[in-house]
Amino acid sequence: MRRLYFLLLFTFFSSQFIYAQFPGGGTKPSITGKITGTVIDSLTKKPVDYATISLSKSGSAKSTNGSLADDKGAFKIDQIRPGKYRITISFIGYNTKIIDPISTTLAKPDLNLGNIILSPSAKMLNEVTVTGEKSLVENKIDKIVYNAEKDVTISGGNSTDVLRKVPLLTVDYDGNLSLRGSSNVKVLINGKPSGVMAGNMADALKAIPADQIKSVEVITSPSAKYDAEGTSGIVNIITKKTNLEGVSGSINAGVGTRQNSGNGNLNIKTGRLTLSGNGGGYASWPQTSRLSFDKTSTDNSFSLNQSGESKTKRIATNGSLGADYDFNNYNSVSSSLKLNWFQFSTDGNNLNQNIFNGNSFEFNRGTFNKTKVTGYDWNNDYTHKFKKEGAEISFAFQLTKSNLDNNYNSDFTFPSSSSIPDSSEIGTSGAVNKENTFQVDYTYPFEKVVWEVGAKTILRDISNDSGVQSFVPSTGQTNIDPARNYIYTYNQNVYAGYSTFGFTIAKKYGVKAGARFEGTTIKGAPNSASVIPTISNSYQNVTPSVVVSRSFKNFQTLKLSYNKRIQRPSLFYLNPFRNSADPLNVSQGNPNLSPEISDNYELNYSTFIKTTIINASIYFRNTHDIIESIVSNYTTDDGKTGSLTTYQNVGTNNAFGFNFFGSINPIKPLTIRGNFNLNSYDTNLSQQTANASSSANKTYLMYNAFLSASLILPKGVTFETFLITNSPRRTFQGKNPSFNMWNLGIKKELFNKKGSIGMNIIDPFNDRKNFNSEISSPLFTQTSNFSIPFRSIGINFSWRFGSLKVSQNPKKGVQNNDLKQGDSGQGGGIGGTGTGNN
Repeated sequence: MRRLYFLLLFTFFSSQFIYAQFPGGGTKPSITGKITGTVIDSLTKKPVDYATISLSKSGSAKSTNGSLADDKGAFKIDQIRPGKYRITISFIGYNTKIIDPISTTLAKPDLNLGNIILSPSAKMLNEVTVTGEKSLVENKIDKIVYNAEKDVTISGGNSTDVLRKVPLLTVDYDGNLSLRGSSNVKVLINGKPSGVMAGNMADALKAIPADQIKSVEVITSPSAKYDAEGTSGIVNIITKKTNLEGVSGSINAGVGTRQNSGNGNLNIKTGRLTLSGNGGGYASWPQTSRLSFDKTSTDNSFSLNQSGESKTKRIATNGSLGADYDFNNYNSVSSSLKLNWFQFSTDGNNLNQNIFNGNSFEFNRGTFNKTKVTGYDWNNDYTHKFKKEGAEISFAFQLTKSNLDNNYNSDFTFPSSSSIPDSSEIGTSGAVNKENTFQVDYTYPFEKVVWEVGAKTILRDISNDSGVQSFVPSTGQTNIDPARNYIYTYNQNVYAGYSTFGFTIAKKYGVKAGARFEGTTIKGAPNSASVIPTISNSYQNVTPSVVVSRSFKNFQTLKLSYNKRIQRPSLFYLNPFRNSADPLNVSQGNPNLSPEISDNYELNYSTFIKTTIINASIYFRNTHDIIESIVSNYTTDDGKTGSLTTYQNVGTNNAFGFNFFGSINPIKPLTIRGNFNLNSYDTNLSQQTANASSSANKTYLMYNAFLSASLILPKGVTFETFLITNSPRRTFQGKNPSFNMWNLGIKKELFNKKGSIGMNIIDPFNDRKNFNSEISSPLFTQTSNFSIPFRSIGINFSWRFGSLKVSQNPKKGVQNNDLKQGDSGQGGGIGGTGTGNN
């Protein structure tokens, strides 16, 4: 804790130093007001939705404040000190309007400009269709934003259906997320970490209904203000919430051949108080998966063969409650509680036909496997804004707890001719992940430079209570292995501090540079004489970041960035519990994993040409101690050879890549979008890495791409189609399955655009899909096939209610971005689950 105290004191005294050097900010009048108005189209007399309003000093074009009009054309700019100002109103397809001067006084601090008339541009009217709505994809200087609420094909699905459509992202058949070919990505919910992601991230993402998601932000070059976690970047899922005055809400429901879902939102804002609530969930119909698995040793000493079927069921629910209160223009607090609960179960039967040293070994295995995750995230924030415009300090505290229960019951039946008696094995694993996070952030704007500084600590306590016992019905004998019955505790504490500077050079160059220090201490130990070792370690990292951007005419921007990132393994990778529901195909975490460290370089170009948006990047990522799953031979209790899947720091990976995203409107009602990503996989294995395939040191190319089209028809009808394709994902031992999917969707607006009904279809011509994996090493070759039902049809309905006025609040809160989160379906034997589509 001494490091935390030091960082907090450093932040406090730094802020006091700033006040001593720049005391003039507090001499301005303390009364502030607001400027309001409504933007109107000069021809149609209808509101201009989402117009941009910029505020500057009278006679100056340098913006110091601003706002965005709502869907009624109304805007409000708060915290306006008495003085003379210049207002600039702009929107694509309209002539920019400037009002200069306007005045507010101490006697009349509030100013209503009434209706502000914008006239369409004669040049742009022939090129741009002004719909008054956000586009589906927005290209911002520091991130790409996918506005999921505008997508008609995702209703009734879950978050993996949304993420598959986001530029730069890839989601495979089992829900595993990657960014530009790397699975080392940090996922945030509303800018904050969620304890539920510490387990299997793929399953956690499937538990979030798509109808809860407002937008998805992809940040490839995070500044030092962000945690250094996520070697490839950060994905921030924004759920639906409004900061508009009044009472509002929405109800969404979907019924499909794959799953059923429902979700509701309620928001109340009156004066300084905002209350919000959200609840939803989904339940899937049972789906039957077909499985096959083959593993053969290179010396033909053994072969494993399995085939069978299993039924998988999923059910999930989550909810949140939040409250925000502004004491005045300078002080505000907020608190939110998010609850998560989901579970899935697999009930299957497999025929095992194996050969060991020429002797046949056959049995039938029936297994019921159930995984349940429950947890909560409690966030509390306090923000104080100083009288100097833009200066503020915020304090945040987050308490997170997640419980992961994984239980199985396997029954083994042998042929009547066998001398081996039938038996059962019962395994239980109860893992708990607790986190306490304390954070302070301070921002001070100099005349030409914005300075950010902060400190943070994360205190993690992880425990796992594991137990395994076997039972022989014919003798009544119960066996308990002490080495597999234990309580393992793991403590990880992170202490961090950062500082960044942002400034503009010659009006066309923007620079943001900074550095972050993170110190980590780790302790882990079992409570008994277990085969799991005791570990104790500490390490420190300095992670610099710099972004330089250059703006050109016609909305062109060139950006060059560098950052260093760190990826700590989460509970999913660390949990030492050995799951032996299939004794010849077991899986186990590795508490001895080291963090991944990566250096990232990117050159990005973006432009807007008439109705065309282009965003292109070339990048290079060098990652040390990369974590991958590793499959090896292991000896069972009765002396036979099986497969063990675990995780290991296998070496260094160098990845070059190219990404292109484009959007065009060839005709007014039609929008076509496409994204293509190509990246290399080139891993240099460490000397400690065994079981590598003969092709491990080669360079491979991986790709992912999508193409979509949206057509807006008369009478509130929208049609959309979406096609995605991903290449197989490489590992140093082989490759995981490729993936492709085709979606069709149609939506009809109802009740004066307050409601809608829609239908979506996924892969209409493919009843089932097969996913093949291949793994090899000097000792064996292994192949598996996983087949799931895929074609689905869903119907969905949504309804929005409430009467609102515009208001804006800043984002607040803790952002823990420092853990490598778990994948699903790591190629170890028969297993895996289906996708989360309708």
